Amino acid sequence: MNHLAVFCGSSDGVSTAYREGAVQLGQALAKRHITLVYGGSSIGLMGAVADSVLENGGNVIGVIPKMLETKEISHPDITELVVVDSMHERKAKMAELADGFMALPGGTGTLEEFIEVFTWAQLGMHQKPCGLLNINHYYDPLISLIHHMADQAFLQEQFREMALVDNRPDALLDKFKSYEPPAVRTYINREQT
Repeated sequence: MNHLAVFCGSSDGVSTAYREGAVQLGQALAKRHITLVYGGSSIGLMGAVADSVLENGGNVIGVIPKMLETKEISHPDITELVVVDSMHERKAKMAELADGFMALPGGTGTLEEFIEVFTWAQLGMHQKPCGLLNINHYYDPLISLIHHMADQAFLQEQFREMALVDNRPDALLDKFKSYEPPAVRTYINREQT
């Protein structure tokens, strides 16, 4: 893995553990020579993970839409800043650049970004690992929901564990490294077999 897309909040949240986890992830990425691909902001957890990668000698590519360039305060010191026209282009560019996707705590935007790439993996549109850095048990409700979806047969059983989860950045990156995607069985090819 050379490039990791990280989705996370443009605020710090209520617990200092969230920012500490973002900093630890940045350190781990730099140590492993993995380029951070993220939303391009200098504030919140987005800024914390980018600053941490940079402070530890790593590379950072930010992708930010024009409409958010000043609102999210684009990071002036990252390795490369890609300015795009829309949120859709931002997500597409991040997906194009990334070898995997990880969500740190964040709001609805973070959730939407993660769920989209998680869905794409289920559809066989990519075979890249998707994971949740479950800092301070932030994603426990989402993990429960994923299991509930599988229990209720709205998520195929082989996808139940597709979202890799850990509360430690290094451990989650190790899971990414050894990830093997499950076989994708869509409704189309299920009817053909």
